[in-house]
Amino acid sequence: MDSALLLSARSATPMYAQIVQQIGAKIIAGEWAAGSALPSIRELASASNVSVITVKRAYLELEHAGLIVTRQGKGSFVADTLDRSRQLAIDEFNAQLANLLSAAKALGLSAQDIVRRVEDALSDQADDATALSTTSSRDSSP
Repeated sequence: MDSALLLSARSATPMYAQIVQQIGAKIIAGEWAAGSALPSIRELASASNVSVITVKRAYLELEHAGLIVTRQGKGSFVADTLDRSRQLAIDEFNAQLANLLSAAKALGLSAQDIVRRVEDALSDQADDATALSTTSSRDSSP
């Protein structure tokens, strides 16, 4: 399980929310399987250069969302009921995709145009993640 998170102190999004978003995305994407142990609060705080309170708040949010469960004295784990959550997320994605394709059709965009635009958006997103990673590495350097 890759527990590396890309957090930015310069982001308008609070640190705990960045942790929630990134861990949630890893769980929904299936990168972290149901039942898998999450890093301890102290481990993640140390690795991410944030306070224990920040990670604790993020874990609490994830628990309230039903993505993780915490077992006293044992740690936090990816919830076992994620298959349903993942399916709901996939259903939502498919609905959004259908809306996107309807809008593209209304605009008269060709299939090649749509594919090119999606590829451009994916490339831009990858570039943003790389830039954030570089910025985060510089931010945590002494």
